Amino acid sequence: MTESFRPPPAPETLPVLPLRNSVLFPASVVPINVGRPRSVRLIEEAFGNDRPTIAVVAQRVAETEDPKFEDIFDVGTIARVLKVIRLSSGNYSVVLQGVARMRIEEQLGRHPYLQGRVLRVGEPPLRDVEIDALAVNLRESARRLLALLPHASREATAVLDNVQEPGALADLVASNLPITTAQKQAVLETFDLRARLRKVLELVTRQSEVFRVKKEISTMVQEEMSRSQREFLLRQQAKTIRKELGEGDEEEDEIEQLRDRVARADMPIEAEKAAKKQLSRMRSMSPAGAEYQSARTYVEWLCDLPWSKTTPDRLEVAEVRRVLDEDHHGLEKVKKRILEYIAVRRLRSDKKGPILCLVGPPGVGKTSLGRSIARATGRQFVRISLGGVSDEAEIRGHRRTYVGSFPGRIVAGLKKAAARNPVFVLDEVDKLASDSRGDPASALLEVLDPEQNFAFVDHYIEVPVDLTQVMFVATANRKDTIPTALLDRMEVIELPGYTRDEKIAIARQFLVPKQLSEHGLTPDRLDFSLDGIDFIVDHYTREAGVRGLERQVASICRNVAVRVAAGEDLQIVADPAFIEAALGAPRHERNIAEKLGVPGVATGLTWTASGGDLMFVEASRMPGKGLVHLTGQMSDVMKESVAAAFTYIRSHAAQLGLADDFLTTIDVHVHMPQGGIHEGPSAGVAIFVSIASMLTRLRVRPDVAMTGEITLRGTILRVEGIKEKLLAAHRAGVRHIILPKRNERDLEDVPDSVRKDLTIHLISRIDEVLALALEVPTIPPPPIETAPAAP
Repeated sequence: MTESFRPPPAPETLPVLPLRNSVLFPASVVPINVGRPRSVRLIEEAFGNDRPTIAVVAQRVAETEDPKFEDIFDVGTIARVLKVIRLSSGNYSVVLQGVARMRIEEQLGRHPYLQGRVLRVGEPPLRDVEIDALAVNLRESARRLLALLPHASREATAVLDNVQEPGALADLVASNLPITTAQKQAVLETFDLRARLRKVLELVTRQSEVFRVKKEISTMVQEEMSRSQREFLLRQQAKTIRKELGEGDEEEDEIEQLRDRVARADMPIEAEKAAKKQLSRMRSMSPAGAEYQSARTYVEWLCDLPWSKTTPDRLEVAEVRRVLDEDHHGLEKVKKRILEYIAVRRLRSDKKGPILCLVGPPGVGKTSLGRSIARATGRQFVRISLGGVSDEAEIRGHRRTYVGSFPGRIVAGLKKAAARNPVFVLDEVDKLASDSRGDPASALLEVLDPEQNFAFVDHYIEVPVDLTQVMFVATANRKDTIPTALLDRMEVIELPGYTRDEKIAIARQFLVPKQLSEHGLTPDRLDFSLDGIDFIVDHYTREAGVRGLERQVASICRNVAVRVAAGEDLQIVADPAFIEAALGAPRHERNIAEKLGVPGVATGLTWTASGGDLMFVEASRMPGKGLVHLTGQMSDVMKESVAAAFTYIRSHAAQLGLADDFLTTIDVHVHMPQGGIHEGPSAGVAIFVSIASMLTRLRVRPDVAMTGEITLRGTILRVEGIKEKLLAAHRAGVRHIILPKRNERDLEDVPDSVRKDLTIHLISRIDEVLALALEVPTIPPPPIETAPAAP
């Protein structure tokens, strides 16, 4: 056997003591408190031996009350129990001295306490230049760290100098560092001396940097506190001087209160500077002056704006869908868009708010839909009406150089919402006006542009306001009156009028319960039958929305409320007979009313801001000299359609069975009844059919309605508002529709319930329309010309 040979250490059987939030290193002496039953039993039995030696291991999770072997680390320290002091029944203070590292090789059991076979890990007797250099560097770094500690003692430095062994030095420094249990355990498990020295040196360097930064911060805070104390003393002196001069403290208190509000408002730096600048100016102003009051109002506005306040979004798609369905029937397009936004917001919280524009006739629920969106998403609701607004300052605010200036409606709405992410409804955006005071539609370009509204500047506030979290919902009756640049910044969702079935469903689910509640009635007093609701829809309303329907329901409720208030005990069923008695004679027929058995009357389809509607064209002839009379408040475009129809008829007189000079002996009168101002070229086909019917003395089929623009070559051009026009025709009982061939793709937007009740004829030339529209088409259709198609 050589002298360098050393037999491997033999495993030892030792009790295992788990430690919480602590790691014991070799050569360290630490006191611990023991109170858990198993640990108390272990200490009592171990201290009774002549050589009380135990294995001490740290727990993986400190909260584990009764740890098993899988709850503790495999590497720990063999320790000697130096002293045991009984504090109370079942509670001891124990002093432990670390002896050597060890590893648990075998688990022997956990009753009455943990026991295992452990193997000592000795310190390798290795010294070289690198290890000595690492030890010297670690010692110097530890000294620098001690110099940064506020309560470091000289004894600590002396102990550091007395330890000569590199391994013991690393263990000593690691055991006294303010680091986590996991970091200390990592050092304990590092058996290689070089790696251990490097790891502890890294930890010491990091702690030194942390304490250095903390010391710098502490110094800066103390300097700031000294400066604040100096300002406080100066203010107290200035207050005393003003008091001696007879000036009151009320104004000073007001300024201090505003200063506190500015500090609590969590403003951006730019806004805070503007507020503090005004507060400084207010100190030198007379409180009775107008300039003082203006500065105070400005600072109050800055404090009241929700710079950082938000309301939490409700991001459950199913819940949002439930709320939207609860408030509105149908409107699937806009509901789908809101659910898409909520889904994206759930996946990405920094998503900017959408800018929607709901376009549709009155009474379809555009404004109330904005309120439902706010309720569904859990946001605040703000509405501003832009109808007739012609002053740009209504949007951007007035400059503070004017007396009585105030912010614009956008900033005022944010203040009202008290949150930076409300649902903002811009009502009637298509009715903005402009005059010498500016163009508010142009001012809205910045508000509704996601690339600009992160820094919207109100003329009154004069600091950027972030609008990216606002969900803007604009409403309009028609989009052709919205400026193109403004329309381009919004996502347009068209809401056409309701179908008959949808109106009935809305009345049953929403309107009737609402009106019964508002009039103090119950279904026991007044019950609307399904036939009764059908009767109201068919004979008392002819609209795209449901406002008129709600008014009729409210009128019936008032009729019953008067009788109930008079003391009558009523249980009324609102059937057609009762409704006619309450509302009077029916105002509309279910089927088309204009079933005149005379030639020259055609039914057209029109589209206005109120939705689709029927438009009747009347043509009559009389002896004369070829004059054409136009009445019915026709627009210039409508007059041009009449001229185009006459030109085509005169150029194809022979094919219609007319003499070439037929117009020289008669005068023609074209009239648009109902007194409305009709716009657009889409009445061209109806005008042509009316005039052709009058000249050929053939009646137009009363169940046919038509729309389309004509050219001088007889080509039928595409028109707008197909969905709204077909809904109006369906409401009026029309069953045959003549449409331009180029509008075929627009039929996809028409509800299936409407399309299945209509027979739609698609035409591309005016020659095809007479065979479809006239009752007795005895005139053979002329051959199709080879004229080029219109662009």
